[in-house]
Amino acid sequence: MEKRKLLYLGNKATSFGGTVTTMESLSGHLISEGFDVISASSRKNKVLRLWDMIFTVLKHARRTQYVLIDTYSTQNFYYAVTIGNICRLLKIPYIPILHGGNLPERLRKSKRLSWKLFNGAKQNVAPSGYLLEHFRRSGYNNVAHIPNSIDVELYPFKLRSSVKARLLWVRSFAEIYNPTLAIKIVEELMNKGIDVELCMVGPEKDGSLERCKKLAGEKSLPVRFTGRLNKEEWIQLSESYDIFINTTNFDNMPVSVIEAMALGLPVISTKVGGIPFLLEDNKDAILVDANDKEGFCNAISMLLKDKEFGIRIARNARKKVEKFDWEEVKQLWFEILKA
Repeated sequence: MEKRKLLYLGNKATSFGGTVTTMESLSGHLISEGFDVISASSRKNKVLRLWDMIFTVLKHARRTQYVLIDTYSTQNFYYAVTIGNICRLLKIPYIPILHGGNLPERLRKSKRLSWKLFNGAKQNVAPSGYLLEHFRRSGYNNVAHIPNSIDVELYPFKLRSSVKARLLWVRSFAEIYNPTLAIKIVEELMNKGIDVELCMVGPEKDGSLERCKKLAGEKSLPVRFTGRLNKEEWIQLSESYDIFINTTNFDNMPVSVIEAMALGLPVISTKVGGIPFLLEDNKDAILVDANDKEGFCNAISMLLKDKEFGIRIARNARKKVEKFDWEEVKQLWFEILKA
């Protein structure tokens, strides 16, 4: 297959203390396969980031086969709209990669802008069946499903035959991910007489980290905050914990959940957005309602009482995520990028 020169526009969050984004991991994979990938932007300031993206497109337009655009539902949606307009003007094929569990609402609220952006694309890539379904219902026929990928061999599977309430939470500290719920879960478990500890991994995003620290400190709860860790550090950390909790209010196909499944951590998650398309309740995870503190506590108690149940869902989860290995997923990208 002839390798292509690509522009990839999105957010290089690690350059200013954020977690690794899909842009950073997918760019690395494509480069390893021989693609020539130029990416932007590492600017933290949103206005400067947009200008950096625009400049990058204009500078490399004549030598670029495709432009990949990480596309979200909130303010960053307008980055994609702007870049899409430029690509259509310059007649460069572009491929929005759909992120964010609230994109279906964006399709409803911004119908005209959405239609110009997504219908004008060579192809839209939906990492989850959730977004694939919503986009097709909205009349978009140029949508392909390519899941977020991981290198499965980097995630050693640990079967936890003895489970304690050692909880792990991995995400950016942002209100949409509802990190304070994790603190409330710890408090409720302690009130029930359960020996519990929680480790929360991730960088500050909107003040949520400080609010969590304050809440845990006021109540003297056994909560550890590590800040941002690189992948190797949090994989090593995961060996000391037995249950992964995902408290989010909005989501699509979170890589941190996929990674937890690969590591053998039984996952308890809210059933929001694309989560039910990724996880099957009582088969490879336990699903509860959004903001349901009692539901999380009951699920944790179930895992503590029924070790075989936890082992079964952990094994099923690992088997599922092996299909998200890059060696499998890359063939789907090749089909899009070869034409």
